Amino acid sequence: MSSELPPEAAITVRGLGKCYQMYEKPVHRLMQGLLRTRRYARDFWALRGLDMEIKRGETFGIIGRNGSGKSTLLQMIAGTLTPTEGEVVVNGKVAALLELGSGFNPDFTGRENVFLNAAILGLSREQVEERLQSILAFADIGEFIDQPVRSYSSGMAVRLAFSVIAHVDADILIVDEALSVGDAFFSQKCMRFLREFQKRGTLLFVSHDSAAVTNLCDRAIWLDGGRLQMEGASREVVESYLAQQHASSRHALQGEVVNIERKVATPMREQDVRHELMRELGLKTRFELFEFDPEATGMEFGAGDALIRNVELRDELGAPLHVLHGGELVSLRISTELIRSLDDLIVGFYLKDRLGQRLFGDNTHLTTMNAPVGGAPGEALDATFQFRMPTLPAGTYMFDVAVASGTQEDHTQHHWVHDALQIKTTDNTMRNGLVGIPMLRIDVSKAGA
Repeated sequence: MSSELPPEAAITVRGLGKCYQMYEKPVHRLMQGLLRTRRYARDFWALRGLDMEIKRGETFGIIGRNGSGKSTLLQMIAGTLTPTEGEVVVNGKVAALLELGSGFNPDFTGRENVFLNAAILGLSREQVEERLQSILAFADIGEFIDQPVRSYSSGMAVRLAFSVIAHVDADILIVDEALSVGDAFFSQKCMRFLREFQKRGTLLFVSHDSAAVTNLCDRAIWLDGGRLQMEGASREVVESYLAQQHASSRHALQGEVVNIERKVATPMREQDVRHELMRELGLKTRFELFEFDPEATGMEFGAGDALIRNVELRDELGAPLHVLHGGELVSLRISTELIRSLDDLIVGFYLKDRLGQRLFGDNTHLTTMNAPVGGAPGEALDATFQFRMPTLPAGTYMFDVAVASGTQEDHTQHHWVHDALQIKTTDNTMRNGLVGIPMLRIDVSKAGA
C-alpha cells in the first residue's frame, strides 16, 4: 500500500481488483497443488478495474446489490484484504466496522474484546483505560460487558463494536451496513456521532438505505458485478441505482429510462395562526411553485404501460396554485394515461428535499384495496391527494410521482418521474427540522390562570 497522495486526497484507488480461485470440488484444490500442468480453478473477480479518489473530509457512499463488491472494496481500503491488482493509497488512520463482531474473539468477554479491538485499531492499553467508561456508556449493554461475546445478540455486538471505533480518534471511518442491525435508539445515537465525525474526518458509508446515503453522503459510487457503474453526487447515483433495480426486478420493463412524448398539460380558508403576526412583523414565508414541464423533469423509468401526463397542486377550491405560504389545504393531482389495459393501478408520490431525502408521501393502494382501479388503452385516470402543506425551510423541494399496477408488496412500476414538480421556498421563521407543521393555536399562560 503506497503513501503517495495528492494533498487533498484521503484515499486514492487505481486499477483496483480482487480475484478469487473457485473450485467445483474440494479435491480439485489438492489436485491443483499436485498437478501444476492442469488448471482446475476458475477466476472470479469480486472487483476489477476500479479507479476513484475520496477527498479529505468528504462523506462518500457506496451502493450496490449484495455481491457487487462493496465489502471487498472496503476490506482492501481497511487493509484486511490484499488486492490482486492495482493499489489503494490511504492517508490517515482508518477505523472500520465491516461486519458484525469484526475483530472480536467470541470466547473473550466484551470488556476483554474492547481492549483487544482497540489495540488492533492502534490504541495503547493506557489510552483504552482512560476511555473505557465512555466506551461502555456509549455501548450501554450493562452487565453483559463481562459475559463472553458468543452470548451476545447481533445488536449487542454492533453496539460494542461501534462504541470502540467511535473512541479511537480515526481520520477515516468505514461503516458497512452494520447499523441496520441495532435498535432505533442506538441507530440514532450512531447517526449523531457520524454527523459530528463528518465535521473533522472522512467517512465511507455503505447502506441499502437509499435515504441514509443521500442524507449523509456528498458523493457516491454504484458498484455492480464488481465494476463501477456510476460515480457522482449521491442523489443522482442513488436515483439511477433505484431505477435500475426497478428495471431488473420487473421482466415487463423495456429499459431503464422511459422517454415519451407527452400531451400538453392543461383563497385559503384556514391559516397557520402565526401568519397574521408574521405580516405585522414584516416576516415572509413564501413557496414558489413551478408548473409541471415534461421537458424539465428528472430521471424517468418504467414499463410504459401507463404514463404520467400532468402533475399539479390545487387549492381548496380546485384552482391551480402558484404561490403558497405553508399551512394551506392543498390537493396534489396526478394525471395518467393507460397505454395498455391494466388492473389494480397504484398512483403515489414523495416530496423530497434537495438531498433527495423523502419528507413524506403516500399512494392510492389502501384507498382502492377493496375497489381496484383499472382501465382500457387510452383511458385517463386522475389521482388526488389532499393534505395540509407543511412549512418548509428555505430551499428547493421536488415531488417524485409514479404509477404502477399490482399490490403494495408485488407490483410493476410503469412510470416513475423524479423531480416532476418543483417548489422553492423563502422562510424567515423556521430554523430547525426538515418540515414544520401548521400551528392552529399557540398560547402561553400562567398555571392556574
